[in-house]
Amino acid sequence: MVPTQPVSDTRLIACIAIGQTIGWGTLFSVFPLFMAPWEAEFGWSRAEVNAGLTCALLVGGLAAVPCGRFVDRHGGRMMLAVGAVAGAMLLLALSQVTSLPVFWAIWSVMGVVQAAALWTPAMTLVVGRARDATRAITAISFVTGLSTTIFVPVGALLIEALGWRGALLALAAIQTIPAMLTLAMLSPDPPRAATAPRAGFSLMAAVRRPAFLALAACFAGHAFVAVGLGAHLIPYLREQGLPEASVLLIVALHGPFQVVARAGLFAFGPRVTLRGVGRITTALTPMAMLLLAVLPPLLAWLVLFALVWAVADGLMTIIRSAGVMEILGREGYGTLTGALSIATVLPRTLSPLLIALWWEAMGGYGPLPWLLAGIGVLSAAAFSVAAQRSGAVVR
Repeated sequence: MVPTQPVSDTRLIACIAIGQTIGWGTLFSVFPLFMAPWEAEFGWSRAEVNAGLTCALLVGGLAAVPCGRFVDRHGGRMMLAVGAVAGAMLLLALSQVTSLPVFWAIWSVMGVVQAAALWTPAMTLVVGRARDATRAITAISFVTGLSTTIFVPVGALLIEALGWRGALLALAAIQTIPAMLTLAMLSPDPPRAATAPRAGFSLMAAVRRPAFLALAACFAGHAFVAVGLGAHLIPYLREQGLPEASVLLIVALHGPFQVVARAGLFAFGPRVTLRGVGRITTALTPMAMLLLAVLPPLLAWLVLFALVWAVADGLMTIIRSAGVMEILGREGYGTLTGALSIATVLPRTLSPLLIALWWEAMGGYGPLPWLLAGIGVLSAAAFSVAAQRSGAVVR
């Protein structure tokens, strides 16, 4: 089915980009800022606090397929709006929490909200409505890449000025903006979404396709490297003896370098395919890990690592959205991307712990970058297999 054709994608891009930037900022990125206040006030351990985010990740992974299926069949406008309001309500509830079991319960429900309001349903809506879905997704990613850059300092200022409870109330108010934008800027969903599967569509058959399995392996490998490195890069660099200012600068460069990479892809536009970009992107991941392994522990050298890794990580966000559309097609897009997200749940949740256990067993990080490079090579090989496959979903 041909996507609903708006006069221009500008309104769609603006609505989704602003809404996703706010959603990721309020419902995900600010979480680490609240760990210390929660630990100090309630006496909870770091593991107990982080278990809340783990609950959200696990539940969100399980909810991804039904949320994606709903958007395929009914459109994404109402789901994004309801999910945004539900997220605001959960932030209000979190501001009143006093019990650890209630804290975990709120974060478990937050996983459902994240599955309903964040990336997968938003990208499914874009794939179904945009005139040029690839450029629209790239433009949206360009903006949402600034989410952490914006909301981490904003969250820190709110906590300092209002305390953690007041900060959550303020973030809840901000989180209502995506709902208002979605309802005001997007037209009602059409009777049949452009990503709706045709009669006879079989998810079980679709996930057995070599292209799907290869993409799942690729994204799982990248998720392990990205989340694990994100959790351990600062202590790894400190262990190498870098000054604290250099450590923080290398980490801080990740966001701006990602944005530059996405801007470059947007500039190339239709002159490139996502299959080709994906082959380069997945090859850059092990290259970045090798640079981390062999470069001298000096800022001037490690900026090169920061650049290569940020380009790989930044472009992978687009590959997971527009690249999936190019390889697997539009039919059942929300359902299939939801299923792909399940493949990343365990790598995302377990990688920080497994790397911590590695650190304890080795008495330091040691050859960790070489291990991550190996996983990156396997991920790149899996994408190469997927890029050679395409065609309609098996029915």
